[in-house]
Amino acid sequence: MTLYLWIKALHVVAVISWMAAMLYLPRLFVYHAAATPGSETSETFKVMERRLLKAIMTPAMIVAWAAGLFLVWKGGWMAAGWLHAKLALVLVLSGAHGYLASCVRAFAQDRNAKSQKFFRVLNEVPTLLMLAIVVLVIVKPF
Repeated sequence: MTLYLWIKALHVVAVISWMAAMLYLPRLFVYHAAATPGSETSETFKVMERRLLKAIMTPAMIVAWAAGLFLVWKGGWMAAGWLHAKLALVLVLSGAHGYLASCVRAFAQDRNAKSQKFFRVLNEVPTLLMLAIVVLVIVKPF
């Protein structure tokens, strides 16, 4: 039981880190979209985006998934309906992560074609997914 609680704590920390990065990266894109390609500002955003993705966001996602799957297995949650819904939403969140990674690559190559408004709206996607996931985990409605 002690290992389970340590892994649960690790899972929560990883999810917090992942979500912080998922919320911050699109905000960087909002400002980067307004910067002139090749400018010092644009180059600074490229470094910030790459480091956020590679040093925080992706490792946090991997740890969240690994710890979460351990908790599912060890906790015997496989048959829980709320868990199936949560996993579906976490898959969508992981897809959003992949999309944000592709945006980092586009900005790095000065190929971004999206507007600031697009990234402002995109910034809400992780928030909505997070809200639904937290409700499923805490309330366990089914």
